[in-house]
Amino acid sequence: MVKHMIIWKLKDEIEDKKQRATEIKVALEGLVGKLDGLLEMKILTEAFDSSSGDIMMDSTFTSNDALKAYQQSPLHQEIANGLVRPSVQSRLSFDYKI
Repeated sequence: MVKHMIIWKLKDEIEDKKQRATEIKVALEGLVGKLDGLLEMKILTEAFDSSSGDIMMDSTFTSNDALKAYQQSPLHQEIANGLVRPSVQSRLSFDYKI
């Protein structure tokens, strides 16, 4: 299995960051059951003030190939290009085998 984790920092000009984070959470968590190999998707939006990011994605895939398929999936691309990327000023990712 493979873990795919991302931390996003939302753009400063977003007026309601909590609402935008919730929209991203709902959209991405909604992919579970729709894409082969995506086992779990948890989007965390309630960070402590000491955090440097606004949203964290913690996802689990059956394999690295499943992760690659997810990243290229039209369902994922629609969310990434239509909602996430326009909202985010920075992104860090970390993928590893479990």
